[in-house]
Amino acid sequence: MDTSKVCLVKYGEIALRGKNRRRFEKQLAKQMQRRLDAIGGYRIVNEEGRFVIQSADPSHDMDYDRVIQCVRPTLGVIGFAPCTRTQDFSLESIIQIAVGYLRENYGDANFSFKAETRRANKSFPVRSYDTSAAVGEAVLNAMPNVRVDLHNPDVMLRIEIRQNIYIYSKVVPGLGGLPAGSCGKGVLMLSGGIDSPVAGFLMAKRGLALEAVYFDSPPFTSERALQKVLDLAREISVYSGYIKLHVVRFTDIQTFLYEGVPHEKLTIFMKRAMLKIARTLAERAGAQCVVTGDSLGQVASQTAEALAAIDSGSGITILRPLAGHDKHEIISIARKIGTYDISVRPFEDCCTIFVAKHPEIRPKIHIIERMEAKLESLPEKIQAATDEAVVYEFY
Repeated sequence: MDTSKVCLVKYGEIALRGKNRRRFEKQLAKQMQRRLDAIGGYRIVNEEGRFVIQSADPSHDMDYDRVIQCVRPTLGVIGFAPCTRTQDFSLESIIQIAVGYLRENYGDANFSFKAETRRANKSFPVRSYDTSAAVGEAVLNAMPNVRVDLHNPDVMLRIEIRQNIYIYSKVVPGLGGLPAGSCGKGVLMLSGGIDSPVAGFLMAKRGLALEAVYFDSPPFTSERALQKVLDLAREISVYSGYIKLHVVRFTDIQTFLYEGVPHEKLTIFMKRAMLKIARTLAERAGAQCVVTGDSLGQVASQTAEALAAIDSGSGITILRPLAGHDKHEIISIARKIGTYDISVRPFEDCCTIFVAKHPEIRPKIHIIERMEAKLESLPEKIQAATDEAVVYEFY
């Protein structure tokens, strides 16, 4: 009997993209194939709203655990189903393969099951209900330890009749979302904290390709603080794909602002300078926005008034995906994506060291802009720091 082991890839939102669907599918396939190329021996084919991962050499069986571990971080996928595929379009063949599949995967265990058929290929002459009933009857006759449960089965035996026939029961959940890079590009302001890596992940999950910028302040920050950020960028790239990280030396700007503006306004001015640098990097990269890890009200400087003062004059769209999240929600995501343990390493970034004891929470934009205009050498310092950035790349 002509059967093979393959992995069915299911995606959700992409199916709702109408005329743009093919572009999203192409991006998703590219992301998965890039990951599969790292282990070799597998390729992706597209079949009627599904991707199928199969061995490049038909004589080689698929290593499901290795393949799913490889492609599971791919954004845009809602599930991976290890399954048996056949091109034998006969009810007798489906029954035989289904019974063999259950025996191979569940042995003599006691369990309840339900057979469910989806007949996308209407040329198959047997209706979905009748196929499920015939398979269910055969399973009960061949496996005396199992029973039928139509409402809450232990095992859902799925039969999909498409260009080929797929039989499976297990679906490993994916991360969902949209393929990274399918919805534009942004520059992530990446600190060593918990929030900004999560913000980057969430925007990558919405299809945004990422570059990143980190503001380094030696000797106030250490090499270990920089290494923490490098490790965070590498971890985010597991999901987003390629990331270019710009490390900007911010010391000169910080000390200049520390000496030149009221201490309660220092955070506002520092973040405005950071945004100007991020905007320039975005323009050079062809990015359309800047992403930050701000969460409204989480700290005193993250009020609506303070954020408006920081954003004014930035000249670029600012995305804050964590604006409505509380800290517990952010930490939960950070643990899930593997950045939390890196972020809590005890090495401070420049914002933590220079934070004002009593930051202004309701700054007036016109006052901030008037004061900034008097800092005549600030634009030159911002330009120099931007031009001297050191670049790291992660794949």
